Amino acid sequence: MLRSLLYLLLSPLVLVFANAAPQWRFDLKAERSGIVALEAIVVSPTLVLFFDRASDDPLQINNHSAWGALWDLQTSTVRPVDVLTNSFCASGAMISNGTMVSVGGDLPRQSTFAQSGLTAIRIFEPCASPNGDNCTVFEDPQTLNLAEPRWYPTAIRIFDGSLLIAGGTHVNAAFYNVDPANSYEFFPPKDGGAVRPSAFLERSLPANLFPRGFALPDGQVFFVAGNQSIIYDIKNDTETILPDIPNNVHVTNPIDGSAILLPLSPPNYTPEVLICGGTAVDPAIQPANLSSQFPATRQCSRIVLTEKGIKEGWILEEMLQGGRTMPEMVHLPNGQVLIINGGRTGFAAIAQVPDAIGGSNADHPALTPEIYTPTAKLGSRFSDTGMPTSIVPRLYHSSVTLTPQGNFLVAGSNPNAHTVLNVTFPSEFRVETLDPPFMFVERPVIGTLPEKIAFGATTTVSVSIPKNLAGGKLQLSLMDLGFSTHAFHSSARLVFMDAKLSKDGAQLTFTMPPNGRVYPPGPAWVFLTIDNVSSEGVRIIAGSGNAPPTLD
Repeated sequence: MLRSLLYLLLSPLVLVFANAAPQWRFDLKAERSGIVALEAIVVSPTLVLFFDRASDDPLQINNHSAWGALWDLQTSTVRPVDVLTNSFCASGAMISNGTMVSVGGDLPRQSTFAQSGLTAIRIFEPCASPNGDNCTVFEDPQTLNLAEPRWYPTAIRIFDGSLLIAGGTHVNAAFYNVDPANSYEFFPPKDGGAVRPSAFLERSLPANLFPRGFALPDGQVFFVAGNQSIIYDIKNDTETILPDIPNNVHVTNPIDGSAILLPLSPPNYTPEVLICGGTAVDPAIQPANLSSQFPATRQCSRIVLTEKGIKEGWILEEMLQGGRTMPEMVHLPNGQVLIINGGRTGFAAIAQVPDAIGGSNADHPALTPEIYTPTAKLGSRFSDTGMPTSIVPRLYHSSVTLTPQGNFLVAGSNPNAHTVLNVTFPSEFRVETLDPPFMFVERPVIGTLPEKIAFGATTTVSVSIPKNLAGGKLQLSLMDLGFSTHAFHSSARLVFMDAKLSKDGAQLTFTMPPNGRVYPPGPAWVFLTIDNVSSEGVRIIAGSGNAPPTLD
């Protein structure tokens, strides 16, 4: 009798939960990362490669602390990877044959096992092991090096599948860039191994570390550093000056905002860039006169990179929740943009302002993400409806990446000189996922795709579409998931493809981008989205899979 009464009382509540629409949620993992995941890149359907500085992290390898690790997306476990050089504040990207290349980095080094990372090139070749067994990072510091020492550089995959490497510093940059590497170089090397001086990087001093850059669909590259922007013509080695970011907002380390290339769509693949956060401050002010309480900006600036769009200049918008310093922006497969992590006040770098919070130059963590919809009307593009709030502050040295499963892996944060636990913002080893609502419903499924698909090729693949999604809005995206470091996702890219379902809904025919300028040759993930419900990603190589340089 009592059991029946309880059932009658509770059944409406059970019904409410059963019928409730799934929501975004954070899922804090039981396993810790073992190293501070200040850099992260997806290297296989099941593995994410983390890098930290050579420090005193708890994860061990060969009788010393590791500073490289593989996170298993299937089991939420971690295994160490041996790294020779110090990868602190490095950059990286994939190249055309599917190899991950990490470049640069250095001080400080707590580990006596680490060699200098200033000219380092680290290679992670495709590894078939689902759990990372026997997957390794290759280095040869005696013979494989950058042409110029670079700490805080940026690496971008370009139209021939190679890397364009830009900027950085030669020495320990405690805050501003005082000994800059104001140049470009390539991997594999071009120009006989010589570097190319950059007037743009010279002008954008002193806050120009980790310049934000994107390969454009005409083969050129957009860069922003400080509050200045250019288009760099690689073939002719020329820089075209674009309008400055309005209101004196600066967006590169140590005054960090974030930037993203918005989705490219056929037939024109018109490029647009969105830049959010940072701080409206004069970089001539020395850090001793700055504050961890100095407000970050909520400004977002958007520009169309066509002759007409450049003439019209930056269009301004504002994030909903307030300013963000050190945010990160990441694509969703449906073309929306996730804005996550960072603080409401302060700056990047460690213990340089007089009121640092422990080692943190920033304060007031931004714990609730926002979503930006590029195709919505101006004034209604931001939303935080239904977004969860994390319990983990993610400030300096945080990372996030979209995973092949379709959710976001969020890790890192360490605004301290080494591993420190008993402070307000400690060295952070907790890992969480941010799971979109579609993770909890029946999803589209893409069948087996060829390992490599040529540019311009039309391909048919079997698909499975849930009945409730039949006839819904269809989007097929080709994505580079990027290399997450220091509030920026190097090489992140989303290109929509023309796609059509067969009458019975069992086959999907689609056409690849026309060339390696629209999508640089190399690894890609294909996601099918119907009415904002996305499939898991299927990995392919866009183009021939040849080693760079390659144009097919």
